[in-house]
Amino acid sequence: MSHLALIDLDVTFDTSLGLVKAVDKISFDLIEKETLALVGETGCGKSVIAHSILRLLPANAKVRGQILFRDQDLLGLNEKKLAQIREKEIALVMQNPSLALNPVFSIGHQMTEPLVMHKSMKKKDAIRTAKDLLKRLHFKGPDNALRAYPHEMSGGMKQRILIGMAVILNPQIIIADEPTKGLDSGLRDMVLQELRLVKEIDHSSMIFISHDLDAVKEISDRTAVMYSGEIIEIGPTEEFFQKPLHPYSIGLLESLPRRGFNPIPGTSPSLIRPPEGCKFHPRCPYKKEICVQKRPDYVMEKNRDVKCVLYS
Repeated sequence: MSHLALIDLDVTFDTSLGLVKAVDKISFDLIEKETLALVGETGCGKSVIAHSILRLLPANAKVRGQILFRDQDLLGLNEKKLAQIREKEIALVMQNPSLALNPVFSIGHQMTEPLVMHKSMKKKDAIRTAKDLLKRLHFKGPDNALRAYPHEMSGGMKQRILIGMAVILNPQIIIADEPTKGLDSGLRDMVLQELRLVKEIDHSSMIFISHDLDAVKEISDRTAVMYSGEIIEIGPTEEFFQKPLHPYSIGLLESLPRRGFNPIPGTSPSLIRPPEGCKFHPRCPYKKEICVQKRPDYVMEKNRDVKCVLYS
């Protein structure tokens, strides 16, 4: 059963250098209780998708298409209705806790405010709920954590606080935007464990955005590979890691240190003046003449959708 559906999502930014095509006709369903990973190089559009869903893009962004949640298009809702969905129904775990947490308010204030505002809880009940959640997130001294201010916490602790703030209202969908970025292996494992924990307790679905392919392999059910604003391959995570189909996907996995650290030659194309045909063809070792001329359509291959003429 589909929990969220993106249909022909198209996002452009009007800049002084020209029109930037950040997301190019993307469609996918987020299935109930699944974790869908979005992977790809920096600037491929992963975070733009996350911010499009919650309509958190800057004023120079133009969004077309549909984002369907509970049979309503989020792009067509007024701000009042959208505010009710943010945090309560669809929550974002941001990638930079130092910027996401307010330095002048205690952790307790920041965690209990949504409960008081959205659930009309009394302050003491909100504190009890926040304390219980911090215990679930393996805080040994939840009282001390609630009294603390962001600057008094380590990076890993702040990341866990962001997870707690995102899920405290039991959202149906969690969007985790690079939640393990900058963390050492121990903290990374802890964050992944806690994301799994809150997802299972609340029966949530999750969109997991990451450069960390090891984390993606560990936590996700399906993986969508993005390149230059497009999803070029999507399917079950286990199958993707066993045998990637798209030449870019193959190169992405070959660039991992345990596979010899062989980076893909060249650089990502301009989002203002992308190449004709397949956007990956300037870097592709398998390109054919048609790749330069025509943008490929999706082909169903081995339980996956892939945009490549090799499978036509």
